Amino acid sequence: MIAATYPHAGDFLLKTRAFLEQDEAANGLMLGICFQLNRHPDWIKTRPYFITISTETELVLAAVQTPPYNLVIYGRRHDCDRAFALLAQNLWADQQMLPGVLGPAPIAETFAQSWANIAGTKYRAGMRQRIYELKSVVPPPSTPGHMRLARAGDANLITQWALAFQTEALTPGHPTQTRAAIEQRIGDQEIYLWQDARPVSMAAKARPVSNGIAVSLVYTPPEFRRQGYATACVAALSQLLLDSGRQYCSLFTDLSNPTSNHIYRKIGYTPVCDFNEYIFDAAANT
Repeated sequence: MIAATYPHAGDFLLKTRAFLEQDEAANGLMLGICFQLNRHPDWIKTRPYFITISTETELVLAAVQTPPYNLVIYGRRHDCDRAFALLAQNLWADQQMLPGVLGPAPIAETFAQSWANIAGTKYRAGMRQRIYELKSVVPPPSTPGHMRLARAGDANLITQWALAFQTEALTPGHPTQTRAAIEQRIGDQEIYLWQDARPVSMAAKARPVSNGIAVSLVYTPPEFRRQGYATACVAALSQLLLDSGRQYCSLFTDLSNPTSNHIYRKIGYTPVCDFNEYIFDAAANT
């Protein structure tokens, strides 16, 4: 087994792109991060980490970390103990402190076991997610309002919604950082609002890859829920992205939220694979 690290996203993509694009929808997160870093190396302030594990004839594992976030991992085999142990050993030797790992269900857990052994820590299950893919939109029932592109004047409202989304679905965000990210995304024309008498829901496009693109940041304030706004907004944005030439759209859902999983299926999203998160306690010997 051979472990290799890469100084830049472009170098990592040269090694892994063909491998990852054989299952592009499942690897949209890793590919999207790498494409963004390849185009804009200063996109993040911390040094990203890129690593692969290979035999002499095949690529076995690929992993990316953008500290302080989780390691994102992919492979097609979860029974190759030596590969996972070597990955963990190299991360530990390079002093990569991992808060957790995110990847296809069996792959992520097998790595979590290897990391726990190397780092002298414990791990626990975090969010269980599912990746969906859509190639053709099933039109939803007619819903009052229309989708529009977010404008600079919407930044205050969208920042409030984004912070609420982070608190509900992920971890609480930092207001100043969230505001800066929202302003950037509005400037890049990534965020869309469903407008009835006023904005009532939002969704965004994210992480374009070779053939597809992700839908993210789907949020409706509690007072506007169960009226079809999120369904209408995601359906309209997905159709817009397909009409722009994308072969498919993808998105992540939280498996503990049956409502979101149901509405996405209704408009044509179909499951690709499950992505599990495992969270690490502080290493015992740090």
